[in-house]
Formats: sequence, C-alpha cells, structure tokens
Amino acid sequence: MKTKQDRNFDRLVDKFAEKVYGTLKGEWRLKLLKEDLQRFHVKQPGLVVAPLDIWDAGCGFGQISQWLAESGHQLTLSDLSKNMLYHAQQNFEQAKLNANFIQGPAQDLAKDLPVFDLVLFHAVLEWLAQPKQTLETLVQKVKPGGYLSLLFYNRNAIVYTNMLKGEWRWRMILDDAYIGTGKKLTPPNPHYPHEVQAWLTDWGFDVQEHTGIRVFHDYLRPEVIEKSDLDELMALEYQYCRTPTYRDMGRYIHLLAQRKAK
Repeated sequence: MKTKQDRNFDRLVDKFAEKVYGTLKGEWRLKLLKEDLQRFHVKQPGLVVAPLDIWDAGCGFGQISQWLAESGHQLTLSDLSKNMLYHAQQNFEQAKLNANFIQGPAQDLAKDLPVFDLVLFHAVLEWLAQPKQTLETLVQKVKPGGYLSLLFYNRNAIVYTNMLKGEWRWRMILDDAYIGTGKKLTPPNPHYPHEVQAWLTDWGFDVQEHTGIRVFHDYLRPEVIEKSDLDELMALEYQYCRTPTYRDMGRYIHLLAQRKAK
C-alpha cells in the first residue's frame, strides 16, 4: 500500500498561479485575509510598532507575507515546494523586502525554529497526509499570547456542492467517501470548521476572527453568474461572510486564533 505524502506543487506552479492567484476568487481570498489580519498591518505614515516575528508555513507566492513585511515585521517563509519558494523570494526581492526563506515540510522544520508572534498556515492543512498531527506541531510554535492564522478547505462546501450535482455522488456522500484524490487542485483532506475549532480549543486557543471565503459564489452555475451582476454578488459575499451559518458554508474558512497566555 502506497504511503500517503504531503502534496508538493513543484510541477503545478504555473497552473496554481493561473487558477488560484490570477482570478477574482484569489483576489477575494486575499481581501478577506487582509481584513482579518489588519491588526498586524501598519498603514499610518510615521507610526512605529514593535516588529513581530512571523512564520508563513506553506507560503506559496508569499503575498500575505509580503504585505505584512511592509509593516516592518520579521518574516520567515517556508514551503515544501522549492518552486513556490523561489517565486516568493523573487517577489520579495522585487519589492526590496527582506525575509528568511527555508525549503521543506513545515512539521520537520518546526523543531529547529523558535516560537513566533504569528504563524500563518494558509491552504496547507487539506493537502497534508497527517493534517491534525501536523497542525498540532505547528501551534507549538506560537508564543503564549501570539496568534495562528489558519485558512483551510471546508468539507461542508464539498458535501453541499456534490449534493447539488446529484447522480452517483449522493451514494458517495452517504458512505462518507466522496473526497478528492488531490491529483489536480481539489484537496484530499478538507475539514469541518467545528472540528478544527474544537482542536484549537483543546490546544489552548481562542478564535478571534471567523470568516467564510466564497459563501455563495461556488454554488452558482456558470450561466447564473454570467446573467447576474458580479458587483452585487460580491456585495452579498461580503454581507454574509462573517455571519454564523453562512460563514461555515464558504469554500475556505479562515480562523484567527490567539493562544492563551500562561
């Protein structure tokens, strides 16, 4: 039997850039993440804050890290994919920003890293062979009083999407067996928000921000979107993305959680 492994995107960097970063969906995700993380971003000219030590574990192209580095924070970026990490490093160099770049799986790197004020773990959990165990390793790198920013693929959305498609998928859902293989860009390990929140509570974290990303968009048929006002759709997304029930139907869930001070 083949051993499960964490997903490495080395061969899909261009497709990832096109299908994720270069789309309205990707822009919307960045917008909501930045709003949830706004407390860490200094916008006022001349305002000086103590720089934070931040680890972006699974950084991808490093957009959020670059945005945080603009406020003077100290960034460590890591990724399993050397190609992803290369793109992140190029983006930082072009922006004339400094950071520490490390290639490798986050759970292995963690043992040699210090604790951080903020750990980013965005769209990685669902691609891991051992999601809960890896996340538990990473949260130990958050200082008491520090924060974890966790973005993950929502299993509620997978269930609902496939219910709407019908046919053979209903039996697979009844058998709790319809999960992607991860061969393309459908993750093999989506998670239920209530389960992830329970883990964080058990590990001594309090959720401060809870946002659903694309709570309506991904359930609409293409012909419906084509005939509708896109600005109105995004206004509806924004109106309901942090409302209980609706937020837990988003394609992705973002949780900003603070570790309790000892």
